[in-house]
Amino acid sequence: MAHFGVLFLDEIPEFDRASLEALRQVLESHEVAISRAAFSTHFPAHFQLVAACNPCPCGFYRSGQRDCACDAAAIARYRRRLSGPLLDRIDLRVGVSAVTWSDLAQRDPDGRSSREIRRGILAARAIQRRRGVRANAELPDSRLDDEVRATPEALQLLGRSVDRMALTARGARRILRVARSVADLAGEERVSAAAMAEALGYRRETAIG
Repeated sequence: MAHFGVLFLDEIPEFDRASLEALRQVLESHEVAISRAAFSTHFPAHFQLVAACNPCPCGFYRSGQRDCACDAAAIARYRRRLSGPLLDRIDLRVGVSAVTWSDLAQRDPDGRSSREIRRGILAARAIQRRRGVRANAELPDSRLDDEVRATPEALQLLGRSVDRMALTARGARRILRVARSVADLAGEERVSAAAMAEALGYRRETAIG
């Protein structure tokens, strides 16, 4: 049902582990395979996965607003519900801090409007369509290096981070695609060290708790 749309999984650690692990192959092949004794069939499933989770079972770990009621073992079990191979297929991991009512009520006159952000995204998407894909996530691996056009400084930064962050080959290639998108949003032809650093920042483990 999420084909060519968004699959949003709220409280993703609460989903059945087998169901979450089944997503790994779907995210790679973009199809759901169903096999029964008498037949097998495939359904297209090319979607954008968006998920949310709390930092711990009670939701208040390091919130600064209320004491967390979870012990270390409970927090560790909660985090282990998301396997490394599944997390490796999630490109952007963004930690969101609790927001007070005063912050919600205060409007930032200097902030970018949704219309301005949309304009920038549409311009970046137009660049990606000229590459023959709907989005950089669809770039085939054989074309990735030529399309990314990373500067030597950007590649050096990625190389150092692969070892420091213990990135897999899949994870490193996904970072290249994210960095290409960051550069597209900035209107840059080549991926700079700054764009690479931003892409690497989205792989922080702390963003999932």
